[in-house]
Order: sequence, then structure tokens, then C-alpha cells
Amino acid sequence: MNAIRDRLTAVYDILGKLFEMRDFVLLWVRLWVGKVFYDSGRTKAGDGYWEINDFQGTLFEEEYGISFIDPEVAAQMALYAETILPIMLIVGLGARLGALGLVGMTLFIQVFVYPLQFTDHLTWLAALSMVVCMGPGKISLDNFFKQQSN
Repeated sequence: MNAIRDRLTAVYDILGKLFEMRDFVLLWVRLWVGKVFYDSGRTKAGDGYWEINDFQGTLFEEEYGISFIDPEVAAQMALYAETILPIMLIVGLGARLGALGLVGMTLFIQVFVYPLQFTDHLTWLAALSMVVCMGPGKISLDNFFKQQSN
């Protein structure tokens, strides 16, 4: 039992020297918000990874009431955005750009799709703002490539 505790303490000490608490918080925020959007994007997918399912056009037209964009085009754009941007956020590659794109998407959803879901959207915006303002942290591909270039 002491051996396990000693190993865990050693791992904790090593991680504490490599990363700060903010790096772990930023990682958690990226994983959490990224999963929310990625899962939403997967609900729009049909048989193929990049194909929308059969009822998304109807959903965008009738339930969401988006009439200023072709519903099929809007569904396809949402699928692409909710697949690519969360992956960028999760792995931390172009994370600020990915987070900024998801901020725009959240604002669009708030204004045009679900205006009564303010509390969810505000929470996502707060989390995404951390990544936009502070970057993805040291536990990211952005940081890895930055370190490699130096």
C-alpha cells in the first residue's frame, strides 16, 4: 500500500513541476465544452461522418425556425463546425481559433435557435472565454509545437 502511495506522490510531484493548476483547469474546460459541441455535431451526422442525417433539414427549418439560410446548408455548416471546432479545442491545436468559432456559434444559437437557454449558453461562453483570453495552456498541441519551434 505504501508503494502505491509513494508512486502516486511521485507522479503528483512530477506533474506539479511540469504544469500549473491553470493548465489542468484549461484542459478540463477544453474537454468539457469540446465534448458538449462534438456530441451535438454527432447527432446531426447520418450514415457518413460528414453527411447530415435525413431529418436535420426539417429540424432546422421547422423547430429552429431558421429561414434566412437554406436549412440543408445550415445543418451541414453546423455539422462541420460542431465537428472541427471542438476537435481543435480538445487537442489544443488552434485552440483559440476553435474557441472563438464556438463563441460565435453559441451566440448564434442564443439569438436565433434557443433564446431561453441563456444559462447554458452563458456557461459555455464563460468557459470558452477562458481559452480565448488565456490560450489552451501547457497541456496542448499548441504548446507542444511552440516548444518544438524554440
